[in-house]
Amino acid sequence: MFVNSTFYTQGKAQAVKSRPHSASAEIRHPAGQWTFDAAGNPNLEERGLLNSTGILAGFFLFLMPSPKTRKMMDTLLIAIFVGVVGIALGVLLSSTILRKRVTKKSQMLLLDAQEKAEMIKKEKILQAKEKFLQLKTEHEQVVNERNNILLKNENRLKQKETTASQKLEELNKKEKELANLRKNLTSQLEVINAKQEELDKFVNKQVAQLEAISGLTAEEAKAQIIETLKDEAKSEAMVFIQDILDEAKLTANQKAREIIVETIQRTATENAVENSVSVFNIDNDEIKGRIIGREGRNIRTLEALTGIEIIIDDSPDAIILSGFDPVRREIARLSLHKLVTDGRIHPARIEEVVGKTKKQIEQEIIETGKRTCIDLGIHNMNPELVRLVGKMKYRSSYGQNLLQHSREVANLCATMAAELGLNPKKAKRAGLLHDIGKVPDNESELPHALLGMKLAEKYKENEEVCNAIGSHHEEVEMTTLLAPIVQVCDAISGARPGARREVVEAYIQRLKNLEALALAYPGVVKTYAIQAGRELRVIVGAEAVSDEEARLLSYDLSKKIQDEMTYPGQIKITVIRETRAINYAR
Repeated sequence: MFVNSTFYTQGKAQAVKSRPHSASAEIRHPAGQWTFDAAGNPNLEERGLLNSTGILAGFFLFLMPSPKTRKMMDTLLIAIFVGVVGIALGVLLSSTILRKRVTKKSQMLLLDAQEKAEMIKKEKILQAKEKFLQLKTEHEQVVNERNNILLKNENRLKQKETTASQKLEELNKKEKELANLRKNLTSQLEVINAKQEELDKFVNKQVAQLEAISGLTAEEAKAQIIETLKDEAKSEAMVFIQDILDEAKLTANQKAREIIVETIQRTATENAVENSVSVFNIDNDEIKGRIIGREGRNIRTLEALTGIEIIIDDSPDAIILSGFDPVRREIARLSLHKLVTDGRIHPARIEEVVGKTKKQIEQEIIETGKRTCIDLGIHNMNPELVRLVGKMKYRSSYGQNLLQHSREVANLCATMAAELGLNPKKAKRAGLLHDIGKVPDNESELPHALLGMKLAEKYKENEEVCNAIGSHHEEVEMTTLLAPIVQVCDAISGARPGARREVVEAYIQRLKNLEALALAYPGVVKTYAIQAGRELRVIVGAEAVSDEEARLLSYDLSKKIQDEMTYPGQIKITVIRETRAINYAR
């Protein structure tokens, strides 16, 4: 083994020495030839053979030790011993150093822990002191508050004691005064009793003298006097009652007229003119073609979405929108305005604009209802009723705008209720909602008064208001005083000249029928329907009709017109009988 190692070392040295001349060198050995590279290392293929040769050589040297070998072995053993001792000393020294480091580190950690503990302890002590101070401050505040309350209570008690002592003194004074007054009254009462006894004796003496003179007892005289007074009182009471009745008859109608006239004078509204058509003005006739569209698709789309008939004829710069629903007409008008302003007119754009316009109109209806309630001072109304009130703006009755009519009736009701000493707010509420049944979301076969009453009951309106709504056309019985007020104010608003408009043909026909009805009576010479059909003047012959017959004719005509004709408001019938005496001076 040693031989192999020695040879390996020598061969490597020779290879290194010969490096400048060649990349590799060959070294001879008894066991064979070895090849080394430029670094002096044997080739890898030959290392296995070198190791096995060294092992065999060492084994033979061990079996046949020589003095030189023994010396080498002793040296090796000494080196091993010295190495082991060095390692042991190194281990011992390193363990000692490590122990010192660990001890020092543990001491440092312990000191750090103690310092942290001290810091935590100080912090906790400071926190405890702060908490203690805070609690002490709060406690002092509570104690101060309680002391203040106690002081206030003590002051209050002292004031009460002072007040009570003052009242007690006043009571004592009053008791003394009452005792003195009682003594005075007692003495006065004794004097009065004495005088009363003297007066009774004198009265009895006088009564005895009167009985002796008249020959009647006191009871008999009293009975005669009572009967006489009764007869006089009855006659005077009858006269007084008759005077009151006559005055009531004279002033009742006059007072009612004054209230109604004052109510009408205090309520001023505009005349309503509503049509079943709307006119949309355009700048030029070229827009008509764009509105009609290719093969009429634009106008068909607009009519289908709005439900309004659009009439485009030869009328210059105008398009007529025809339909009975004012809401739909307004939607169609606004949609046309937006489309013409925008310039893009096609089915998709029409559908979009009509949808937005419907939402806009619905919002405007709600805002109109809210504004109406605020203007009239009506609060806490259900939002659905507010929406229906706003919807009345787009409805008309006999040409009269329904919202304007309802506002007018509400103001009339409030004024009349105030004059009669009733609640004007309830009257105004009932007047505003009396025609709410004309604008339902779903059409119904019920009369509008009953439908309006059901809507008001549904949305928790007052019972008096509901009855006034349902009975203003006498569909149900009137149970409150508001009901006749609403009925009268509705008639006043409808009968106002200019408030309602009829179709011209129907209006002319009604006037002709009115005149013909009066001409059918015998003795009638001429008839004139004046004041838009609200007054009928009948001229009769003086020879054929007497004064009594004229009065009877006026009554009969009023009944017949009331039974056979339909008309707004009321009609006044005036029968004129004239007698003329004509002579000529020649």
